Amino acid sequence: MYNTYEVGGTMLILAKTALAMMLGFIFAIVCGLIFIPMLKKINVRQHVSHLIGENHLKKEGTPTMGGIIFIIPVVITLLLLYIRGSITFNHNLIIVLFVFLAYAFLGFIDDWLKVRYNNNQGLRISTKFLIQMVIALIFFYIFMQNGGKPELEITSLGILIPMGWTFGLFILFLLVGSSNAVNITDGLDGLCGGLSMIAFVAFGIITWNTTWMEGYQEVAIFCFVLVGALLGFLLFNSHPAKVFMGDLGSLSLGAAMATVAIITRHELSLALIGGVFVVETLSSLIQIIAIRKFHKKVFKMAPLHHHFEQLGWKETDIVKAFYVVGLLLAMAAITYGVWL
Repeated sequence: MYNTYEVGGTMLILAKTALAMMLGFIFAIVCGLIFIPMLKKINVRQHVSHLIGENHLKKEGTPTMGGIIFIIPVVITLLLLYIRGSITFNHNLIIVLFVFLAYAFLGFIDDWLKVRYNNNQGLRISTKFLIQMVIALIFFYIFMQNGGKPELEITSLGILIPMGWTFGLFILFLLVGSSNAVNITDGLDGLCGGLSMIAFVAFGIITWNTTWMEGYQEVAIFCFVLVGALLGFLLFNSHPAKVFMGDLGSLSLGAAMATVAIITRHELSLALIGGVFVVETLSSLIQIIAIRKFHKKVFKMAPLHHHFEQLGWKETDIVKAFYVVGLLLAMAAITYGVWL
């Protein structure tokens, strides 16, 4: 026999999840219809390198900075829910929103410089890293001021590693690594957006289960609002893409994934949920080392999705295959993070 209270609580969670996704989706559609013509009008368009391949040259001139289509809906939805009294802005939600928006702003500057100078240079690496250090420090400060424990716990192995101030460096490493991994994966129509949507579904479900964490419901709702907004964005970004998310979108998504993983204490699950992003990054790293040290290529082109393109795969088939892998990894992470 099921407890009536437990069933009612589960149904309430499902209702909140459905509402969050629906609002995110609707606002994203509205934002897409408003901002895509606007981006075209002010000539915010993607510059495509000839090195990527002839199939991508036809995408030259497609509007970029499309991340605004899913970023604004998240902010609007959370504000509406707060005004209605459905959520509160606790310190964990503030951390997630701060990192999400700070990395979005960083990506915006990077995108704007690329558009202005019509190249793919953007911000200097040193400048970008310095800004990310400041973001990580603010994250660490808010986290510690509100009772956060600077330690890494591997519950399945019963391992607890006290980290002290080095936990701040750990935060920086995850933010930088995750944001750049998602950024590297943003190379095919719908690939990054779809994989991110799958990842935030997993993180949303895992977060609902972290009942010990202050504001766990709000962080879970953030995840599902973003899932709905990404679904709306994919209507404009799936092949053939009418808009690209740009660094504005990819950096904010990767940083938000890392942030949710850290505050829910599922840091290791990040590598599993974002497994495709990890492999994409490793393929680029392996290629760089192989060329510089051994003057040979391991892949026809890096990151990995371009390797499959060079093998003759259709862009849509690559995206579908990567979705399947991402979904399987996400389901494994949910099983481990919630059930086992």
